[in-house]
Amino acid sequence: MKFKFRSVLLLSALLSVGVAPQVQASGAKKPVQQASKKSEAPASKKVQAARKPVLKSAAVSNRSKTVAASAPSIKTKTAKSGKSTQLAQSQAKQPVRRVSLTDIDPSRLALYSSSALVIDQSTGQSVLAKHPDTVTPIASISKLMTAMVVLDANLNLQDVIAIGDEDVDGLKGTRSRLPVGTTMTRETAMLLALMSSENRAAHALGRHYPGGLPAFVAAMNKKAQALGMYNTRFEEPTGLSSNNVSTAHDLARMVTAAARYPEIRHFSTTAEAKVELNGRVQNFGTTNPLVRSDNWEIGLSKTGYISEAGRCLVMQARVADKPVVIVLLDSQGKMTRVGDANRIKRWMESASLASERKRV
Repeated sequence: MKFKFRSVLLLSALLSVGVAPQVQASGAKKPVQQASKKSEAPASKKVQAARKPVLKSAAVSNRSKTVAASAPSIKTKTAKSGKSTQLAQSQAKQPVRRVSLTDIDPSRLALYSSSALVIDQSTGQSVLAKHPDTVTPIASISKLMTAMVVLDANLNLQDVIAIGDEDVDGLKGTRSRLPVGTTMTRETAMLLALMSSENRAAHALGRHYPGGLPAFVAAMNKKAQALGMYNTRFEEPTGLSSNNVSTAHDLARMVTAAARYPEIRHFSTTAEAKVELNGRVQNFGTTNPLVRSDNWEIGLSKTGYISEAGRCLVMQARVADKPVVIVLLDSQGKMTRVGDANRIKRWMESASLASERKRV
């Protein structure tokens, strides 16, 4: 009894000084906090502008004016010249590279072309340069010079020329959709050479030049010298020969000169054409997929490929509100030249956006 009484007194003393025994029920559970499940939305959502219907455009018959195609056998569709706007919800969240155009470093762009050059035509300054003076085969980029020489001679574009045995590729054995004996106007041959890179059409243009193929090749090299293309040499009009060589700097000069010819601008940026050959209508298309893209505003375009030259691409375009000449040479991989062009475009647009924000 004394022990129990002392225990009661001790407990009462503890309570009187504010010390309470801690008792945890053995079966009690801690409250569980249930986290709300968040839906994972994509970081960015791009809304593509709807493609407008492709417009038909007539072929150009001379440099002084644009007229309807004289031969009803040619119907062309051109890519849209305006740029569609892409809306990206993540743009505000993503950091913007704080660089100017003069800060562009090709190594940071991870370009896969061995030689690359971008010229701002409004200033004449180089925006980007990667081995711009390396002499390399240029493949079908040669056809831009072929077209200029034909136009400089003021030859009648409606004269009919024929594909002969001499126009068959004996260097690379490439195939063609123009059989020997096919006839067409000089205008049609130029369209197919620039748009679809038809080698037989380009060779026939040179062969039907006054004085024949030797005189034509001499005129190509003379034109190159006149343009200041001192590291350039042409051996034939198609680019199938690896002895057709140049540099990115020289080709930028050639592109700038070629862009002054309305026919070259029009034919090289034609997306597709229906051409009647030997009584049968055939569809031909561009070799540059960027011509069909809503995201590009291209004024002149030419692709090229032989194994010695790799994949090549030259363009006159408007990027970040600037007229530019883009030269990409010796790119390994079927789509890497297109990828390089898109990387350059995104970089320039990012730099332009950063520059605008600095001024605000």
